[in-house]
Amino acid sequence: MIIALLMLMSNCCILMDKILDTRKIDKLEKLLDTVSSIVLTCHVRPDGDAVGSTLGWLHVLESIGKSVTVVIPDNAPRSLSFLPGFDKMAVFTRHEEYCQKIFREADLIICCDFNTPSRLDRMQSLLDESQSPKVLIDHHVDPAHFADIIFSFPDMSSTCELSFRVLADLGLYAEMNNDAATCLLTGMVTDTKNFTVNCKSPDIYEILQRLLEKGCDKNRIVRLALLEKSFGALMLEAYALSNKMEIFPEYHAAVICIDKSECERFHYEKGDTEGLVNRPTEIRGITCSFFLREDADCIKVSARSVMDFPVNQICKDLFAGGGHVMAAGAEFHGSLLDCRNILVDAFPKYSHYLKGRSEKLDFFDLSKDK
Repeated sequence: MIIALLMLMSNCCILMDKILDTRKIDKLEKLLDTVSSIVLTCHVRPDGDAVGSTLGWLHVLESIGKSVTVVIPDNAPRSLSFLPGFDKMAVFTRHEEYCQKIFREADLIICCDFNTPSRLDRMQSLLDESQSPKVLIDHHVDPAHFADIIFSFPDMSSTCELSFRVLADLGLYAEMNNDAATCLLTGMVTDTKNFTVNCKSPDIYEILQRLLEKGCDKNRIVRLALLEKSFGALMLEAYALSNKMEIFPEYHAAVICIDKSECERFHYEKGDTEGLVNRPTEIRGITCSFFLREDADCIKVSARSVMDFPVNQICKDLFAGGGHVMAAGAEFHGSLLDCRNILVDAFPKYSHYLKGRSEKLDFFDLSKDK
């Protein structure tokens, strides 16, 4: 293929030249030449894209002789433990003093997959107080201007895709080994549900090809990051779908609420409900899905949709959250019931977005058969 040949001839820069600002690339390249100690960080409750992008950068930067540490706000899901470098990440909630030291000594801080410092949770003060240069690499909307260099592309599939483009434009494609490629591909796989959503540009398949050429085992990534579950996680999902899913036919919406006692019943571990919010969108005619989980200190709100229904607007309006049009989230500080009622009571306000977006709902009320 001509594009592929041109990419290989130019160290993969052809694909990215029309997208990234070359002035920013030049500035970052000069910055990397002058620093030796680098911190990579990502948002609280890190997912596949957050962990994949930070670890992808870790492997590439280490290959060019930099001293690099990944510092994350809290534990990453066990489902990502197969990623090369996973055990090297410093977790702030477990090693607070060490993480503080690492931030103080850093020459450069690279922020991956978040648009505002508040997404670091308790670690925000470390970023705010640091006098070191900061680089933001992210694909969420409305980035705060806290970094010296900002690469922000909300239409991009993932921060891992954006990271690949930045690294390639820096001339570091050759330094991208199998470990780095595996991490970056994992973020792309998880944020696109194995290339089924958020894939507007055909360029993403060119990037997939480049990563596969580095020796990535995509089937293994899909199995470990998306498909495999613990027994408890599988049973919790079955229980949630069969006992806790509410369907609101007039609004083509589904809501699932899980409280702390139900999480404990199924031996919930971090990451066990990853992907649960997507399941109701598999029902023909469901346009939006909301999953509310009671955590120790808040209600975690996750939202997904199809056909560009703006769940990010709902999360922003109701819970000061946000995200992408079809994938958003928020936190609510109150009871699970209050959170659920605020959401459901607001459905009529957003019904006008349904026009032309929803097909006939494939639904029948099981309770009538009892």
